[in-house]
Amino acid sequence: MVEKTQVARSKRIQRRTGKTFHVATRVLPERIRRPTYVLYGFFRIADEIVDAPDTGPPDEQRAELERLRRAALGEEQADDPVLDAFATVCTERGIEDGDVHAFVDAMESDIDTDRYETYEELETYMNGSAAAVGRMMTAIMDLDPETEARALPHATKLGEAFQMTNFIRDVREDVVERDRIYLPLETLDAHGVSERQILELEFDDRVAAAIRSELARTERLYEEGVAGIKYLPEDCQFAVLLASVLYADHHRLIRNLGYDTVSTTPELSLARKLSLLVRTRWKWQWTRDPEAVFYEMCRGFDASRDHREHGPHGPSVAQTD
Repeated sequence: MVEKTQVARSKRIQRRTGKTFHVATRVLPERIRRPTYVLYGFFRIADEIVDAPDTGPPDEQRAELERLRRAALGEEQADDPVLDAFATVCTERGIEDGDVHAFVDAMESDIDTDRYETYEELETYMNGSAAAVGRMMTAIMDLDPETEARALPHATKLGEAFQMTNFIRDVREDVVERDRIYLPLETLDAHGVSERQILELEFDDRVAAAIRSELARTERLYEEGVAGIKYLPEDCQFAVLLASVLYADHHRLIRNLGYDTVSTTPELSLARKLSLLVRTRWKWQWTRDPEAVFYEMCRGFDASRDHREHGPHGPSVAQTD
């Protein structure tokens, strides 16, 4: 059983490094909230092996990730209370070893991969860094096998949507702090943008078009992801809906900046997050339909043309904020 001190340590990590997700985690029921803190703590510990300012050379990073992998899988004693708690959660909640491997493999790829030629290559990376996270979150909700089978494809897409929002929002940060470009190079090339231009943080209309293209792709991922919230336990649906609203609201900021995430990194204020929490909760009280509430909260969302013209929530999506 996971101890309170382990949960508290994990919670502090999330509150410090994952402020947007922390707001949504707070409204989960306790039986899900506690293991969620532990999962997030594990994710951050793994991420910081590669991305912390004082990280070691590549060989040391790989060795540390392998120690973390073994501890997470319960193959050796963990020397960190969060890792120990994560191994316990995996056993108690039936998290697949394959998802743990996929996540750690993705962190390891960050050591020597800093460009992605195609979206398909990026999607392969996100299978570990994001989709596996969605699958782990679904696992701790203890769904029956049939419902879990329905929920998993949507959880995968929602995890990818959150990750893509981060990539689009953090273009400048990833270049400055990590010399990484997560926008697919084929997208940049299609809009006449060179790799050098991104690395030199030169923004123009061509960069705006490339970012807008990836934003539209990401919003289609949200469509697929949010469509599966209804399969989750009733007392978990609002928290996942809120997380979706909070992450998607970054797209409003990005549009308001003219798609310029090269010159600045947009960030939701605490006041905005609390406002979204209150407004989403109010609408949820009246309409227990995750998709309807999501599209009502995300007016101006640049969804796919097919959804705008034919989907059940088309009129709301087409409006501007």
